Amino acid sequence: MSHHCHDEHDDHHHHHEGGAEHDHSDDITPAVQFSLYQHINFDEIITLNEQVHGSGQAIIKKTWAERLATEPEVVSDADEQLIINVPFTAQIKLHSVLLRTSPSPSAPRTLRLLANADIHDFGQAEDSTPTQEFELSQTSEIQELPVKRAKFNAVQRLCLFFPDNFSQGEEDETRISYIGFKGEWMTLGQAPKNIVYEAAARPTDHKVKGTADARGVGYNRQG
Repeated sequence: MSHHCHDEHDDHHHHHEGGAEHDHSDDITPAVQFSLYQHINFDEIITLNEQVHGSGQAIIKKTWAERLATEPEVVSDADEQLIINVPFTAQIKLHSVLLRTSPSPSAPRTLRLLANADIHDFGQAEDSTPTQEFELSQTSEIQELPVKRAKFNAVQRLCLFFPDNFSQGEEDETRISYIGFKGEWMTLGQAPKNIVYEAAARPTDHKVKGTADARGVGYNRQG
C-alpha cells in the first residue's frame, strides 16, 4: 500500500514539473503585487545624457520578469551623470525603488530622488535638495531601496538623479539595466476631491468632505 502511495506521489510530481512555467509565475507574484508598472506614463519619461535616445525609457519598460536581461540598458553619454524623469498616471505613495546595475566601475554610486520635481538640467539637479539620497551597491543583484514613505506619499512625478559612478572619475559611462517601482496608488480621475486638491488645501473641499462623511452622501454632492 505504501508503495502504491509512493507511485501516486511520483505521478503528481511529474505533473507538477510539466507545469513549471506556470508555477514560476506564481512564485514571483508577491514581488510584483505592489508594482507601479501599470501607472507609469512611459511616453513622457525624459532621460538626460543618455547615449541612445529612448534607452532610459526602455529599461523602465522592462517587466519584473525581464529584470535580469542585460539589454537594453541606459548608458550615460558626455559624462557619468544621468537624470531620468518618470511621470505617473496616478497619485503614488512610493514604497521603494528597484534597481539593477553591475559589479563594474560603470555602476552608479549614488541615487538622489526628487519627488514632484521638474528637473530640466544637471545644474538644477545639483542645486536641488533631494527628497532622499541612497548610496548604491556595486552589484548585478537587484537592489531594493526603501524610501521614507512620509516624504513620498503624494507623488505624481519622480526625478532619479545619478550624479556619479564607482570609477572615481575614471569612467564616463554609467550603466543601468533595470529600474522598477513599488508602492500604492490612487487613480487621479477617481479620487475624492479633497485628495486630488490636497496640495492646495482648499477649506471648502474639506468642509464638503466632512458633511458628506457625516450624512453618508457621495462626493459628487456639491450642495
